[in-house]
Amino acid sequence: MAAAKNPRSAGAPAAPTARSNGDLRRARWDLEPLVEGANGEGARTRLAEALRRADAFAERYEGKVAELDAGAVAAAMAELEAIYELEGRADSYASLSFSIDTADPERGALLQHAQEAGTALQTRLLFFELEWTAIEEDAADRLLGAAELEPYRHYLRSARRYRPYLLSQPEERILSEKELTARAAWTRLYTEQVSSLRVELPQEARQPGDPDGPLSLEIALSRLLSPERATRRAAADAITVALQDGLRVRTYIFNTLMADKATTDRLRRYRHWLASRNLDNEASDESVQALLEAVRARYDLPQRWYRLKARLLGLGRLAHYDRSAPLGSEPEAQIAWGEAQELVRDSYHEFSPRLGELVEAFLGGAYIDAPVVPNKRGGAFCAYTVPSAHPYILLNYTGTRRDVLTLAHELGHGVHAALARPQGIFHFSTPLTVAETASTFGEQLVFDRLLAGTPDPAARLRLLGEAVDDSVATVFRQVAMNRFEHLCHTRRRERGELSVQAFAELWLESQREMMADSVELTGGYADWHSYVSHFIAVPGYVYAYAYGQLLALSVYQAYRERGEELVPRLLEMLAAGGSRSPEELAAIVGIDLADPGFWDRGLRLIEVQLEQAEALAGAD
Repeated sequence: MAAAKNPRSAGAPAAPTARSNGDLRRARWDLEPLVEGANGEGARTRLAEALRRADAFAERYEGKVAELDAGAVAAAMAELEAIYELEGRADSYASLSFSIDTADPERGALLQHAQEAGTALQTRLLFFELEWTAIEEDAADRLLGAAELEPYRHYLRSARRYRPYLLSQPEERILSEKELTARAAWTRLYTEQVSSLRVELPQEARQPGDPDGPLSLEIALSRLLSPERATRRAAADAITVALQDGLRVRTYIFNTLMADKATTDRLRRYRHWLASRNLDNEASDESVQALLEAVRARYDLPQRWYRLKARLLGLGRLAHYDRSAPLGSEPEAQIAWGEAQELVRDSYHEFSPRLGELVEAFLGGAYIDAPVVPNKRGGAFCAYTVPSAHPYILLNYTGTRRDVLTLAHELGHGVHAALARPQGIFHFSTPLTVAETASTFGEQLVFDRLLAGTPDPAARLRLLGEAVDDSVATVFRQVAMNRFEHLCHTRRRERGELSVQAFAELWLESQREMMADSVELTGGYADWHSYVSHFIAVPGYVYAYAYGQLLALSVYQAYRERGEELVPRLLEMLAAGGSRSPEELAAIVGIDLADPGFWDRGLRLIEVQLEQAEALAGAD
């Protein structure tokens, strides 16, 4: 909600702690620095102090914001910054602790306490943003022109964009207080449901070292990368069966959250289901629509790739579980954790010694949680925490080359956060549309290093195939998933609650539009949408991946063309955090996001990757 936004960001690297970099089992993060070693009690203490300071802040400023001069507004913002730092440290500790063991009731209770305190805090403080946005434009412009507000200028100006969509203060307070038992509660339930899924993999989908009994969904999904089709098919069948457990509950959660969003959008007068996400991303409806249309107009690229891949794999047509299959019959060599760290560290350092230092701080300190363990949240992410603390990275490392690239990707987020630390909590994080620039750039650095060290044509083709796979997944598949969300939210608003079957039909419709007849979508695939957490936690999020990927590819192409000249400009862009608009940030590295041809040029870079793969494959 706009009026209750609680900006949080990441911090600069702290001194690394000594530990074995090569032992995956010991690659666990230490969250105690967030609460100065006081564990859960330290989180509760900080939340109590934040609430106390919020009460004092409200007593001092409520009803008076319009009367403040620039110096007083700056003082108020500094106090808000201190309050959010306290709350952010506690909330980060609680949420990160929960993410590595979602079945632990104590961790769940602490997370609930942090969310309840966070809601109380935002409810107490939301008056400030409401009163700020209510100030007349001329008066606000005069204040924003003052030097005292320079550290907060972009945030304060951006907050005023929500002015047409805000409700009265009592109404905003009600929505804020109800949030904890609405979206937040359903999202937590969904997370626990998905994290608890267990897949009974048959023998042909198992690997040496697998424990007896059912395995996590994360491990089962990694078997789709096997060069053996029997393994992929068996894993896919087992995943389909596992997804039936709790499917109706997950469907009900999705239905409920879509209805909740529809109500909120109606009360705020948003024109369509994606409008609030575009506003948060500082992207116009027109630019987002242009992106979506440009990508959908080039669905011939993934179809062309899938047909080539089927030929290279000796198949008449790919099945959905073949899409991520490696080219070649040899099993992919496992990359040890220590080797992965060295590769990523060297790639960043070669590009920029400064970035290399920041990466080393992650790898040398207890800031990465890497092994796959029961009840751990799936996937990967970088938690920015707050400016005074170090960011943390969660992985589920299984030793594949994609896992290495995921490490590079998340470290890109990490160094972005570290460089942006001086911007403070209000300008630390960027809109989602720009947030993927450093991560995708870093991933490309590591990929190029892998490719340069691979002279064998067949191995190079395999690597290029992975690059095209990733581009298809990040650009085209994410836009197809956005299409699925669009269909679901639209139908929910027009016809009411969707059945399990309706979700399945809309999922297949959106996927078939992208793949046409190049991929066979078997019946079981119809429910695979139900483990995609973005649909639940952040509606409308997924198009930002496509936006960010095309932007990052354009920046990387500029680096190839301009070389060392671009390095300081990229570091300047990352260090700016969210202190400028996406257009202004991209302009630092010479990218014009307002250019109507920008998306087409980005898509052309993906087509070049495909053409390189076709040339190596001897395609016409």
